[in-house]
Amino acid sequence: MTEKITAVTRKIAEFIVKTDPSSISDDIYEHAKVAFMDWIAVTLGGKTDSLVKKLINYSDIMGGNPQATIIGYNVKKSMSHASLINGAMSHALDYDDTLASFLGHPSVTLFPALLALSEYEGMSGKDFLSSYIIGLQAGCAVGACAGLEHYMAGWHATSTLGHIASAAACAKLLGLDVKQTVFALGIGGTQASGLKRVFGSMCKPFHAGIASQSGLMAALLSKDGFTSAEDIIEGPQGFLDVLQGKINEDVIGMLGLGWDIIHLSQKYHASCHATHSPLEAALTIVKKNSIDLNDIKSIKVYSSELSLGAAGKTEPKSGLEGKFSIVYCVANALIRGITGNQAFTDEKVNDPAVRELMAKITVFQGADKIGLETNLELETVDGRMFEGASDILAEIPSLEDKKVRVKAKYFDLAEPVIGKEKTRILADNILNMESLKNIDEILKSL
Repeated sequence: MTEKITAVTRKIAEFIVKTDPSSISDDIYEHAKVAFMDWIAVTLGGKTDSLVKKLINYSDIMGGNPQATIIGYNVKKSMSHASLINGAMSHALDYDDTLASFLGHPSVTLFPALLALSEYEGMSGKDFLSSYIIGLQAGCAVGACAGLEHYMAGWHATSTLGHIASAAACAKLLGLDVKQTVFALGIGGTQASGLKRVFGSMCKPFHAGIASQSGLMAALLSKDGFTSAEDIIEGPQGFLDVLQGKINEDVIGMLGLGWDIIHLSQKYHASCHATHSPLEAALTIVKKNSIDLNDIKSIKVYSSELSLGAAGKTEPKSGLEGKFSIVYCVANALIRGITGNQAFTDEKVNDPAVRELMAKITVFQGADKIGLETNLELETVDGRMFEGASDILAEIPSLEDKKVRVKAKYFDLAEPVIGKEKTRILADNILNMESLKNIDEILKSL
């Protein structure tokens, strides 16, 4: 870029306001529908997690107008509480999508607020999808500025970036002008928080709900004339100054010229994404070479500091902690071949057979590792050595493959909760969302 960009917050706000939904190509809308189907699936799958009931109890105490649906519960709460509860519910399994430029999980921070607001305002399916696409891109732009420095400092980027992305998406859905959108970003940005120290506890999914809720509040307040800083991202003691990062002029300058949603990575294992490359590498080596598990002497996993920080638990005691343990996820995948949510129970994590294989697995920080890529070395008791590698974020399926895999995941998670008929009708509505005049057609099954 030849022109130095300084007014980053305003540049992002202008992108949000000026992007015409009709200028977004059909294939990008298809990516958004796949993302929404995946989000509905993991939200329904997370319905019975104990943190959901606790948040509903909290909402009951606080009260409020019945404005928006709590997914899977046939009850309405305030838009604010619906965003919080549905957001936390959708991240409870840690089975939701990730995006490298977002430094984490975007959809769980965007869809809950947009769904609540769309239901309350009677928005169309296309309004909903376009606001998601634009809000996601705004969050990715800030993520590209924050970079790994932000994440490695201890911030849970899903939460910090999620506050801003949710504000951006809700501002678009409400039709705010540039000045109002700048303030919405400021109100969302000043609330940005979330520490990685709480990974493995209820607070990690709570982060997603809070981010979505805060973004909704930011947009609604700004619409009513609530003010904030106009340079929340780039200003002194603003987001990048305090929470780490620097302006990425190339990314900010190219806003509107491409869509990061095409790189969105859905999960097909119900654990932290940092566990996926190791378990994929291990499964490939064992299958390719027909290795008997009893013949394994040791497995060495080489992952990045980022991956170890997110999923480096070596002695998980609960199903929830198992989701953040590379050693458990590798051992479980090799022994059971089942990596869905049913693999992450207290009983399965403490299974002696799994513990025995876990003791043979050691995780190291690879000097050349940055993202979620992994190298793996397996040695057998007779001295044979096998090597493999995987980078889950570089192995993203095509749109058509995503549709097939996400639809299978959706039916697997949704049918036990809402039944076969509602699951089928809801899937048809999701796949035709851009033609729905009112989002209520989606909510009838929820």
